[in-house]
Amino acid sequence: MNAAPLVFITGASSGIGQALAARFRRAGYRLALVARREAEVRAWATAQGCSEADAGVYAADVRDLAAIEAAGRACIAAQGVPDVVIANAGISVGIDTEIFDDLEVMRATYETNVIGVAATFHPFMRAMRRRRSGTLVGIASVAGIRGLPGHGAYCSSKSAVISYCESLRGEMRPDAVRVVTLLPGYIDTPLTRENRYSMPFLMTAEDFADQAFEAIRAGTSYRVIPWQMGIVAKLLRLLPNALFDRVLAGRPRKHRQGE
Repeated sequence: MNAAPLVFITGASSGIGQALAARFRRAGYRLALVARREAEVRAWATAQGCSEADAGVYAADVRDLAAIEAAGRACIAAQGVPDVVIANAGISVGIDTEIFDDLEVMRATYETNVIGVAATFHPFMRAMRRRRSGTLVGIASVAGIRGLPGHGAYCSSKSAVISYCESLRGEMRPDAVRVVTLLPGYIDTPLTRENRYSMPFLMTAEDFADQAFEAIRAGTSYRVIPWQMGIVAKLLRLLPNALFDRVLAGRPRKHRQGE
């Protein structure tokens, strides 16, 4: 009897990561959940009625390359090679380049949001290639399409995720491994609740997870969720710089660390 399929998710302690875990579990997947806050993930898994066979929990910060590598290897040893790997862990903090301390915030953002994606995929790529199956999912953001004032670290990091996953998609295609890039719009999570500006088409993490699950199952290479934000993103991309700058004039900046 074949084991149920396995999904590996980083940033699984709350928000999008937790919602994705719940959605995949409803679809019959076994879970491999990674977060810095291991106790919170274990408590959630217990509350969901998961057994140890249903859900493996691994403590790791994706900025710590050795730790996320070890988590991946532990997952393979205990549960097998995942069918789906979702690099979801991310941080969102505003920066002001004039302030020296914010350069460290930018470094942390890049290490988490960009290097962390590659580090999440790394332990599984060789095995997926040999098996000639698997799906690698990078969680980017609509914010990666154009830069927003005060949001330079986050926007540029998510733009990097989009380009990285596009590059990886071409590399993995000959070995039948899919790469899916998902661009959430505004999702109601702890990360967005502190935003000081309007968030059009705000959706719940659960609704996002439903649509993300369908896109991942279909192997869609690139998907903006919700679709309305996809239209907004395309329009923003087409705006000339002068008009784009005028539209954003006076928009509240993303909060900085400690604000």
